[in-house]
Amino acid sequence: MIKSHHNHHHPKIKFIIKIVFGFLICLNNKVENVEASHKVYPRELQSVEASRPVNPRHRTAFHFQPPSHWINGPMYYKGLYHLFYQYNPKGSIWGNIVWGHSVSTDLINWKVLKPAIHKSKPFDKNGAWSGSATILHNRPVILYTGLDAQNKQVQNIAFPANESDPLLQDWVKPDYNPIITASSGMNATAFRDPTTAWWSNGHWKIVVGGRKRARGIGYLYRSRDFKKWYRAKHPLHSAPKTGMWECPDFFPVLVRGQNGLDTYMTGENVKYVFKVSLDVTRFEYYTIGTYDPHKDRYYPDKGSFDGWDGLRYDYGNFYASKSFFDPKKGRRILWGWVNESSTILEDILKGWSGIQGLPRAVWLDRNGKQLIQWPVEEVETLRDHKVQLSSLNLSTGTLVEVKGITPAQLQGPKIREKKRDEGGLILQVSLDVKMQADVVVTFTIPSLEQAEAFDSNWTNPQQLCAEKGSTVAGGVGPFGLLTLASANMEEYTPVFYRVFKAPDKYVVLMCSDAKSSSLDPQTYKPSFASFVDADLSDKKLSLRTLIDHSVVESFGEGGKTCITSRVYPTLAVMENAHLHVFNVGTQTVIVDDLNAYSMKKPLKMNN
Repeated sequence: MIKSHHNHHHPKIKFIIKIVFGFLICLNNKVENVEASHKVYPRELQSVEASRPVNPRHRTAFHFQPPSHWINGPMYYKGLYHLFYQYNPKGSIWGNIVWGHSVSTDLINWKVLKPAIHKSKPFDKNGAWSGSATILHNRPVILYTGLDAQNKQVQNIAFPANESDPLLQDWVKPDYNPIITASSGMNATAFRDPTTAWWSNGHWKIVVGGRKRARGIGYLYRSRDFKKWYRAKHPLHSAPKTGMWECPDFFPVLVRGQNGLDTYMTGENVKYVFKVSLDVTRFEYYTIGTYDPHKDRYYPDKGSFDGWDGLRYDYGNFYASKSFFDPKKGRRILWGWVNESSTILEDILKGWSGIQGLPRAVWLDRNGKQLIQWPVEEVETLRDHKVQLSSLNLSTGTLVEVKGITPAQLQGPKIREKKRDEGGLILQVSLDVKMQADVVVTFTIPSLEQAEAFDSNWTNPQQLCAEKGSTVAGGVGPFGLLTLASANMEEYTPVFYRVFKAPDKYVVLMCSDAKSSSLDPQTYKPSFASFVDADLSDKKLSLRTLIDHSVVESFGEGGKTCITSRVYPTLAVMENAHLHVFNVGTQTVIVDDLNAYSMKKPLKMNN
């Protein structure tokens, strides 16, 4: 997967591109024309080292990120979770990409290892890009996209050099690579990101993302020996007017229940999820459907739409996700890349860029029409001091601070402890916790009679959120959480609901609005939003929001709608950040129950 450093709506992008383009002209430095989503920066910028120490001001604590610089297929093997990620060891912007590698026994506390894959062969001379991991007859294998000497995108394979090493620190690339190249008539510069393989009808099968003109394509390949691969006559799935399909993912889910399924599972009680990252929008979309293993075709259900009319995993800063089956706990886990909203030059100065979202368990909603996502249960092991509110009436204009725990609560001086985890690895933890919280709240709406009329022309929830905002009073809402707020409200990031009345139903809007999150004029501050498939028969709405320095990751209605925002306050930092519940709507809203936890910093795993 070739990453765009920023969302394409960033107001500073054009300015930065002009700087880079001018720099290119001045250096007379030729850059090959590769059709891809990332911005091609001069080598001099790709390797700019930030001054030390790395700026920790907005650096996350319990979201995974490497020690410094830029990041972007997970797997579970012999008692360890392995996370591979696109990583620039020399700078904070896209370039010099290798496969970073970290391991964990619990998805929370990580040991950073040396990079797993470098560009080193003719078939990946110009880049070792994204791919997936597969367990092949109890042997792990990596499939990845390489950029060869002709700047064509080809698919390669790598195996552990020593399978007895539980950390899988060294990987080898067979000389018979590449195992897949673009056929005649295919676009070799839009051909990347192989999926995890699955076994069906005597063949291993994978999907590779591609594009033919404006049609997004999931090319299907088959192999009996995982060495010789053949393209199927028809793609697994394709859709017009969607552009390049990056980071495709294809996996089964149970019709009923929260247990996950391995990729090869099928049956009457199984549906399938097909997900793509759309280069043209920089967001991810998925459909629910059926898979015919004999025809090797995927068919979205009626009402499940491809492209930007479809469902999204997350309606905020979230891209290039990958899922995997966790046999340890029988669940499917989703991981996504959370990109920055700061400018390129700011990223260079702070010395790091990009994080991974929290690992999420995913399963099919009871209605069969969408996925439910929820932070894995291990996240709760980081919960510390707790504050609880209950039966709190929020009349119009009410703002109540959640005191005793704020996202910036200081937990005392720096203390370092060491202990061994269940895998025998030594863990080291720093107990100076700042700006970290997990907030779970349930609201009751006593009456829906005052809900505003819903206009059928409101088809864009993000635009509706931007226009209405958290300060424009409605009948029912806005109400919710005010995170990362400065003392005098110069800065704040609200996560909230509004309820509207359509002719035959109620419409629930969920927003995470960053437009007042920072006084810094350079920062991208979008209003993210989505309509929530909520059942208001009990007149209740739930919200969980995890706050981690510069990320606000929210889960509405038990994980039916998820929104991740990157924010960079200038005043609401460290001990100067505050947390509130609020209601601006004319209808009183009741906080049934609010539990707010300070979050400990994960343990650092050493040799």
